[in-house]
Amino acid sequence: MKKIVVLGSTGSIGTQTLDVVRNNSDMEVVALAAGSNIKLLEEQIREFRPRMVCVFDEKKAKELRILVSDCDVTITSGMEGLIECSVTPEADVVLTAIVGMIGIQPTIAAIKAKKDIALANKETLVTAGHIIMPLAGEYNVKILPVDSEHSAIFQALNGENYNRISRILLTASGGPFRGMTTKQLEKVGLEDALKHPNWSMGRKITIDSATMVNKGLEVIEAKWLFGVEFNQIEVVVQPKSIIHSMVEFVDGGVIAQLGTPDMKLPIQYALTYPDRRGLGGERLDFTTLSSISFEAPDLDTFRGLSLAYEVGKMGGSMPTVFNAANERAVAKFLNREISFLEIYEIIEDAIQWHRKVDNPSVDAILEIEAQTYERIESRFHV
Repeated sequence: MKKIVVLGSTGSIGTQTLDVVRNNSDMEVVALAAGSNIKLLEEQIREFRPRMVCVFDEKKAKELRILVSDCDVTITSGMEGLIECSVTPEADVVLTAIVGMIGIQPTIAAIKAKKDIALANKETLVTAGHIIMPLAGEYNVKILPVDSEHSAIFQALNGENYNRISRILLTASGGPFRGMTTKQLEKVGLEDALKHPNWSMGRKITIDSATMVNKGLEVIEAKWLFGVEFNQIEVVVQPKSIIHSMVEFVDGGVIAQLGTPDMKLPIQYALTYPDRRGLGGERLDFTTLSSISFEAPDLDTFRGLSLAYEVGKMGGSMPTVFNAANERAVAKFLNREISFLEIYEIIEDAIQWHRKVDNPSVDAILEIEAQTYERIESRFHV
């Protein structure tokens, strides 16, 4: 029986993870964590019967304790509760699907408790990859990528020598604004940005896809996951999201992973690795697939990607500033406080303002995050 902790169980990845659990009788959920959606969390508790649940919001946690008082479950809250869920003794794997740098501390705690990590929280590696990857090696813990692109690379590398990688070809759909000019982007609104052409995702990551910041975060994540340099990671736009990513080896051979845009595949692969299991859903029909086209990304218009390469190469605390500035800028855009293009302005301002710290500790990363938020609020308040 594979015993699983799901951090972020009420979000898009979390709910799809629970779909995977429903379809695999040898998987059991032993702990759940979410932010504040106690209505859905109550339903999950009653269905999956976890032993422990964390609601980050303490007030909501108190409400949930009353709602599930008839269930044999411990309700915790805050960062302490997240960590307690992550180190649940009987757990085999912790799937981290919470959004933001809040995922760093529970991931570190889980690694030290020798739990494998099914990683859907890219911010953890973007900001603390220099801490996470060596720690995983020290504790002999697997980091199993859940992002569709990183899962594709992971699958392509199965049985291969990482030292024989020439290039990682990270695919991008281009998002809802592919082909637009900066002038055209001046007129786009929130509803436009939330219309992703291929994937059904949470609101924050959907905006990140529209700015191509998400792809930039994935570039930095790939550097840590696969031990390559930034000049070995190339982003290519593949609008239909059929090829999820590719690896080119030193002999010129390229291995690609293809499939329909369905997150359950990378989720299930991470939870069952190295096994493959049957999975329902659509299949690619190559007889009706007339073509698969590729484009170079527009780095001038969609500056999120070029900025990510810039901060990634600078290293140290710069990716933390990039990530934190983007999180706050996207929140402002979702609240209709700023325009789409102002997301880039906020990120660029934060990068120019910050003085890099080499090899920041977890405490330093969280302090830099808070300082970045303060900077943004002082300069871009409504």
